[in-house]
Amino acid sequence: MNYFVTGATGFIGRFLVDRLAAREDAKVYILVRESSQEKFDALVERVGEYGDRLFPVYGDITMPGLVDAAEAKKLKGKIDHVFHLAAVYDMNMDDATADRVNTEGTRNVVDFVNELGGKVRLHHMSSVAVAGGDYVGKFTEDMFDEGQSTKHPYYRTKYQAEKIVREESKVPFRVYRPGAVVGSSETGEIDKIDGPYYFFKAIQKISHRLPKWVPLLGIEGGRVPIVPVDYVVKAMEAIAHKDGLDGECFCLIQSHSPTVGELLGAFLAAAHGPEFAKKLEVPTLPSALRAITGRIGDAVPESVKKQISRSIGVPMSVLGYATNRAVFEDKNARAALRGSGVKCPDVADYAPVLWNYWDQYLNLSYKASPKLVRRLAGKIVLITGASSGIGFTTAKKMAAAGAKVILVARTKDKLDETQKIIETIGGEAFVYPCDLNDMKAIDEMAAAVLKDFGHVDVLINNAGRSIRRAVNESYERFHDFERTMQLNYFGSVRLIMALLPSMLHRKSGHIINISSIGVLANAARFSAYVASKAALDAFTRCLSAEIKAKNIHTTAIYMPLVRTPMIAPTKIYSYIPTWSPDDAADTVIKAVMERPKSIATTLGTAASVSYALWPKVNDYILSKGFQLFPSSGAAKSGKDKDAPAPKPTLEQVVFANVFKGEHW
Repeated sequence: MNYFVTGATGFIGRFLVDRLAAREDAKVYILVRESSQEKFDALVERVGEYGDRLFPVYGDITMPGLVDAAEAKKLKGKIDHVFHLAAVYDMNMDDATADRVNTEGTRNVVDFVNELGGKVRLHHMSSVAVAGGDYVGKFTEDMFDEGQSTKHPYYRTKYQAEKIVREESKVPFRVYRPGAVVGSSETGEIDKIDGPYYFFKAIQKISHRLPKWVPLLGIEGGRVPIVPVDYVVKAMEAIAHKDGLDGECFCLIQSHSPTVGELLGAFLAAAHGPEFAKKLEVPTLPSALRAITGRIGDAVPESVKKQISRSIGVPMSVLGYATNRAVFEDKNARAALRGSGVKCPDVADYAPVLWNYWDQYLNLSYKASPKLVRRLAGKIVLITGASSGIGFTTAKKMAAAGAKVILVARTKDKLDETQKIIETIGGEAFVYPCDLNDMKAIDEMAAAVLKDFGHVDVLINNAGRSIRRAVNESYERFHDFERTMQLNYFGSVRLIMALLPSMLHRKSGHIINISSIGVLANAARFSAYVASKAALDAFTRCLSAEIKAKNIHTTAIYMPLVRTPMIAPTKIYSYIPTWSPDDAADTVIKAVMERPKSIATTLGTAASVSYALWPKVNDYILSKGFQLFPSSGAAKSGKDKDAPAPKPTLEQVVFANVFKGEHW
């Protein structure tokens, strides 16, 4: 089977090529500009073993005929399916660009397909945007020209492009109308901030600042025709190869599209944020009033609208979904896919996948201060536990400041991902996998680093293991104390001792240990964890006096509770105020900048003073917390470790907020 694809190097196109290339005996011809050869090469690499099934065809959809005469002659009569995906999708696009690419580009593709001959079939990627931005009511797959308003360049040109296919195609065609396309429901992969992603940063701030028990007030809003990219291409591929569907249109969306409120609620849940206690309906304006507000909107200059859009960080078209009154139907698509096993998942089920991908790969907006750049540019910074949580976020920020970041953790694949992310923001990162429970492995890793770089300027001992279990629940679990001490204490000390000689030789260095507020507050249920961190504290305090004259600094950071994968198994922490990894990474940066002996929160310092001056009062408070916050199911029996955390009582809420950041 021979395929010809436009827009193959775009987001949806890459996923489609993955599937087409994997089909038996497939040959996939990719329309690509000669100046974009590297994009074709990336596609070949992406499909792996099927790379030899991809063939570049040099041309451009904005060029009449698409390709030169010689190339067109080679393809004549040989192509079975043409997938036209190429288009400009930019809600801030100008009319000229939209006309040149989306409208005239589609006309050029249709003319090209009409000349191919043989039994070719055209598959046109349209959009629910053909309904315009103001349509009210149900818009079915059989509807097209309903007199709808398509003033926006994107809406207008997608409508015009579909009209060209319907009226000018001389070969059988099928039309596909995806909704708001988001990342893969399986991997989360997405290539840019768009649609609901514009709200992710605000959602993250809410989840970090407000505990889960805080009730939110939101809006219900219109329905969002959301769809993951993997469903779009699976559906398109399945429908394309099914007989008897020519001339039909298929809407590719989640059948029961979520409202704006439901969508935001799904992503708040994915971010471990609070829930909406109530969602208010956005009132529907009478048609006469809508007409008046529409005229007022038309009177506002586009430059002003774009300025507003930039200031809030969200395109006006995305905000329009709050009052969207169009409802899309996917009856034809579901009928065509019956028996294929292809079904659009519910966004609530894959929202965590989208969220995690965004947090890792797209949440990169950090601008290092000139002072930090001066301090870190060209410096060698080694971070343990660098593949997630505090270490991952710190690595991104250090790299953004110009440091050469050495990434250390146990799993190489995760470190490779972190390295790739750092490189996308122009940073330098180097991967050194190491099991920090293994003393020999630490020696070998440190030796390799010193061989490659000669020294380490800043060592950040971040990797750690936390266990929340009372002593009376640990009688048969002495290994908890051994393995916690092994990683948190012995592993860190071993690494310090491996790197210290080169620091002493250069008379320069900085050792930063990520400790815990529990060391200052003596948190109940954390005897294994706190003891290991306290041991590292004591070691470093003793070491500090020995190396002070050699210009080597040490800093202990007594971190409060931070929302990282390490605390995820403790379900009650979903409801307790925590720091974000961003807050924690900024604290590490403060340590690098100021080189203090220690950094602690106000609560941590108060707890330390309290224990020294009024130990019985301190014990009373900690005992109260111990009684208020029960052990998890995992600590007791392991049977209920995945059970949702019960909502906290008023007493627990007050206590957790008074002692914000402490481990309970």
